[in-house]
Amino acid sequence: MRLGFLFLLSIVLTGCLGMPKDVTPVKNFELNRYLGTWYEIARLDHSFERGLSDVSATYSLRGDGGVKVINRGFSVEEEQWQEAEGKAYFVENDDTGYLKVSFFGPFYGSYVVFEVDDDYQYAFISGPDHDYLWLLSRTPTVPKSVKERFISEAQQRGFATEELIFVDHTRTDPKHSSL
Repeated sequence: MRLGFLFLLSIVLTGCLGMPKDVTPVKNFELNRYLGTWYEIARLDHSFERGLSDVSATYSLRGDGGVKVINRGFSVEEEQWQEAEGKAYFVENDDTGYLKVSFFGPFYGSYVVFEVDDDYQYAFISGPDHDYLWLLSRTPTVPKSVKERFISEAQQRGFATEELIFVDHTRTDPKHSSL
């Protein structure tokens, strides 16, 4: 009985790590080039971003060697900006695009960068399973060719791309108004 409890506790404390089948994190990942602000272009729907538009993520270094994560989005229903702060750490090594991220205490989920262009202008991200998928860009819009590549790559990996939400970026976030 005690062993079962400890096993469950270890699962809860480690959260949802791992990655979907056919998803491989990028090698030669350069965190310093990844830091800064990214705009969410597309995502699969999930409760913690439901109803948000104008979503961005800003990454910066933490004093403990991890990554500070600030996610912001505009709640259409509440007509106000919402922000969540989290932290991320590399799971394997610091040149593989596989991190664990937490917004809720000791609970971590996977953040898998499975494609990033040579100039670090767009990135394809998954979570621990096929329910989590994002297209991020340094700008609020991307060329049609990037969207098409994202959809194709995600379909090949088993994601339900017909359920993608393409994020509206029509509001100016006061925290990014100087960008």
